[in-house]
Amino acid sequence: MNTHIALLRGINVGGNNALPMKELVVILEDLGARHVRTYIQSGNAVFQATETNCSRISRDLATEIKRRHGFAPHLFFLDLEALDAAIANNPYSEAEAVPGSLHLGFLASVPSSPDLVKLDGIRKASERFHLDDNLFYLHAPEGVGRSRLAASAEKLLGVPMTVRNWRTACKLRELAGE
Repeated sequence: MNTHIALLRGINVGGNNALPMKELVVILEDLGARHVRTYIQSGNAVFQATETNCSRISRDLATEIKRRHGFAPHLFFLDLEALDAAIANNPYSEAEAVPGSLHLGFLASVPSSPDLVKLDGIRKASERFHLDDNLFYLHAPEGVGRSRLAASAEKLLGVPMTVRNWRTACKLRELAGE
């Protein structure tokens, strides 16, 4: 069995695209996943499956959510090695003490022409970011709610992204190890 981490983007936000995690578990199990565990209501699941093709799992999951709930969220899949690398390569290890200030943006692909100059120009003096292939690290000590950098990152990177804070990334790793 292979361990997979699914990150669903844009569900259960502001009453839109409602998908209770219990229902996500059922859908994944109906698709053959085993040992499904979820974390908080924002669309995080860790599971095992014999299927190794993340694209196939993603397509099947999106199709089933669409069929059962009427919307197809953008899905991001990681294997255990990718999550381990994301955690190990964190360039802001000193920020781990305040896990709500450190964010990992998982990108759908490696950006071909990210506008890093513009990103740097809109960041607050306290904010830092680092692009590492298909991962965008953001340290925002004042929070992301009013951060122009956080709000503009996906557009300026030019690829779809879903963001998780450090606490969530570490919890997913913990769940994957169980």
